[in-house]
Formats: sequence, structure tokens, C-alpha cells
Amino acid sequence: MEDFLAASHWLKSRPDATGQLGAVGFCYGGGIVHQLAARLPDLGAAVPFYGNTPAPSEAAKVKAPLLVHLASIDERINAAWPAYEDALKAAGATSAVHQYAGTQHGFNNDTTPRCDAAAAGLAWEKHGIFQNQPEKWMRSPCAP
Repeated sequence: MEDFLAASHWLKSRPDATGQLGAVGFCYGGGIVHQLAARLPDLGAAVPFYGNTPAPSEAAKVKAPLLVHLASIDERINAAWPAYEDALKAAGATSAVHQYAGTQHGFNNDTTPRCDAAAAGLAWEKHGIFQNQPEKWMRSPCAP
């Protein structure tokens, strides 16, 4: 985790960078995105795809808007989500969660038979809208 934090500081300090940083991750990377959201108070946006969540006690540290994508058939990841989501809400964090019916963990990975092109396309479309206008998107979510 420390390497990811160091990389974020390095990226933000580059002379050719804007100083703004967002994070997107899938599977293990989705878990890293959740951790970055809890550990980087100036993270601009976080988009985890089916990643492990931090402990609910970490939710109060999340300041970045979260756009969370979950598969509907993903016992391990989904088991932890309700407690973390409740903690995010209690902390006043800005988040939107999309769970895609009939999908499995890795539904966005086109190298696996679990890939669901329709769900992946919809998730990526929501990500694009969020990336370009997170404030607007959070007030007026996309229709599925």
C-alpha cells in the first residue's frame, strides 16, 4: 500500500501534472482504490470495480466521491459491502453503487468467460460520465 501512496504523491508533484488525482481499479486494484480513498484526503475521485473494502471504521476518512461497481454474483466482495456502505453513509461520504444483475466478479475482464460485455459497457459509460462531471453525476445518476 505504501508504494501506491508514494506513487500518488509523485504523480501529483510532477510539473506536467495538474495536481489532481483520481483512481480506478479492478479486483485487487479495486481494493487498492478503496484504500486510497480512505488514506488520501485530497483524492479527487475513486472508482473501484468489485474490490475489497477497508474496515467500516475507515469510512469516515473517505473524502473523495466514490463510484462503486459490484457484480451480483460475488459472495466474498458483496458480504463486506453492506457494513461499509452503512459506514460511508453515516460518515456523510458521497457514493453511488451499481450492482449488475447476473454478473460475476471480473465481469469487465474480457479475458475470462465471466466477462459480460453489456454490463461492462454500462459500467464504463457510468465511469466516463462520473470522470467528466462527478458533481453533476452524483446528484443525478445515470439510468441503468
